[in-house]
Amino acid sequence: SWLQEFSNLIISRTFSKAYGLAGLRVGFGASHPEIIQFMNRVRQPFNVNSLAQDAAVAALMDDAFVSESKILNNNGKNQLESAFKKLNLDFIPTFGNFISFKVDKAPQIYEALLKAGVIVRPVANYEMPDYLRVSIGLKEENERFIQALETII
Repeated sequence: SWLQEFSNLIISRTFSKAYGLAGLRVGFGASHPEIIQFMNRVRQPFNVNSLAQDAAVAALMDDAFVSESKILNNNGKNQLESAFKKLNLDFIPTFGNFISFKVDKAPQIYEALLKAGVIVRPVANYEMPDYLRVSIGLKEENERFIQALETII
């Protein structure tokens, strides 16, 4: 209904997390026909290969996998949010597959986590110099991140 209300809106969807197709770099967008026509004029031809397209179509049919992915992501989100609360760290509530959290000396924490083998992303380029972003992982991955963060801070 938003597309009917807002003619300048583009809704995009990735198949990375919930559909388990991150390596294929496939997704789709829905918008007003005029915007889609413009985008089709400027996009490169064959920007998604046929294997990725077939995988995306198959993924759309696998409701059970998507439901399980949502449950796992929600559990991981709750696990990380609980850890941030325990550590008295502010975080931005999320509906996605990552959480941004606030730490003192974010660049140094980023480097220390990297040295510990834990990859997070700085978000200073989004005018959030005191925040880092962590992807929500499996329980064991989240535990590894939490333990490293507890040790570092």
